[in-house]
Amino acid sequence: MSPLILKLILHSAWQTLEMVVASTALSVILGLPLALFMIATGPQGLYRLPFAARLMGMVVDAVRAVPFIILLVLLIPVTRFIAGTSLGTEAAIVPLSIAGIPYFARIAEMALREVDSGLVDAVRAMGGTRMTIIRSVLIAEALPGLVTGVTVTLITMVGASAMAGVIGAGGLGDLAIRYGYQRFNTTVMFGVVVVLIIMVSLMQVIGNSLARWLKH
Repeated sequence: MSPLILKLILHSAWQTLEMVVASTALSVILGLPLALFMIATGPQGLYRLPFAARLMGMVVDAVRAVPFIILLVLLIPVTRFIAGTSLGTEAAIVPLSIAGIPYFARIAEMALREVDSGLVDAVRAMGGTRMTIIRSVLIAEALPGLVTGVTVTLITMVGASAMAGVIGAGGLGDLAIRYGYQRFNTTVMFGVVVVLIIMVSLMQVIGNSLARWLKH
């Protein structure tokens, strides 16, 4: 592998990491409150507003139902409005985040549902407020599952960022398409695949280790 190809792969890997980390961070920051809202307003929740929970669930599922490659195209006007352009790494963060928010929200919701309802009842019996229950029981007890959810979201964003390369988002996907596919450069294609495998494997190992540590 020539130094030029190696430099291109490393630069593209950095762009991919930038897209993945930024979009996953936004997905967690905005997706977790959505999950808490759906849990808290559910039939057995702290606020019990089933209609609001169902409505939010429908919105979340509607966004998740749209294939990412179609969502990329649909969100081009929104991306241009927010980022000033529809091309490049920074622009790709917008559709990646919009796709990741409902995805993580559903994963977080499942993790929060696994929390023992007896703990919630015990804290409530001791006079704990709703916010105390959310912060000190639901989130604290669901933390290993939430970390696992973040890991899954990170890996999903790696694949989605590669698809974003189709519209010139940069990163490993863009490199594989422009140099590997269009120019029939198998060296570049093989290098991109190896880097993606390493990247995903490291994320999975670190995520699993952190989840196990929090569990014990």
